Amino acid sequence: MRAWLLIVLIATICAGAVWGVAWYRSRDLTTPALLRRLPSSDALVVYIDFAALRRAGILSRIEPSKLTEDAEYADFVRKTDFDYKQDLDTAIAAFAPNGKFLLLRGQFDWKSLRSYVASENGSCYNSLCRMQGSTQDRRISFFPLQTNLMALAVSQDESAAVRMQDTAPGPVLEAPDAPVWLSLPAALLRSSDLPSGARPFAQAVAQAEAVTLSFAPDHDRIAAKLNVRCHTPQDAAALAAQLSRATALLREMLARDRQTADPAGLSGVLTAGSFRSDGARVFGYWPIEKSFLDNIFSAS
Repeated sequence: MRAWLLIVLIATICAGAVWGVAWYRSRDLTTPALLRRLPSSDALVVYIDFAALRRAGILSRIEPSKLTEDAEYADFVRKTDFDYKQDLDTAIAAFAPNGKFLLLRGQFDWKSLRSYVASENGSCYNSLCRMQGSTQDRRISFFPLQTNLMALAVSQDESAAVRMQDTAPGPVLEAPDAPVWLSLPAALLRSSDLPSGARPFAQAVAQAEAVTLSFAPDHDRIAAKLNVRCHTPQDAAALAAQLSRATALLREMLARDRQTADPAGLSGVLTAGSFRSDGARVFGYWPIEKSFLDNIFSAS
């Protein structure tokens, strides 16, 4: 009797362990939980809800881009039967100094992906796959966090994707309720590579604690919304005033040159901005007309 009780106890523990692993792998990881797995210090973090954009008909408006015309990408789609326009649901990417880290939710054929890695002289061990990218310092690694969730990294470290198995050190990012948003690092805001019209706005917020820019539907157009967390309410009030002055100055420059802000161009978007402070926060709002989006998509 004791032997049978021991067998039943061991079987129960094993069944519980298997159920626990299955539950852990199938549980729904929320966006905040996924963000904690990405390196966020000095990183540009981008979130895109492809499923929402697909339902809104926005993805279908994008003309074939250089990515889809690229022979390597076409070969990847053919061999893996994966196309982001129809198979990718959400993407969270962190562009950090030490590499690019992505968490992708969608429909993946893992067997085809492993076969593709092998055809490119890469290798897979257990669930981790590694292959060489287009250059020597681009090492691609990926593995399934869940059946429909891929952790992928492009870095000099050939196993960089493994870092996303657990939470990463660094500040916890705020996730706006929007299908597309960006968390902007100070280094990017101070960059000279930004469009000239956007530099005064970017440099004004470069000293803030956190800067988030989101894009969401707003009636018959899109709204770009700025959320800046400053150190003090006084800093926030000064920043809101500075951004308002920069917008007014841009309008004056256009008027002096006898030009009209084009709603389909960047000047039309920037000159329509409005700003306010609330405590230690600054909120900005830019309406974006469909004509501007059409220009962006046709140039992609």
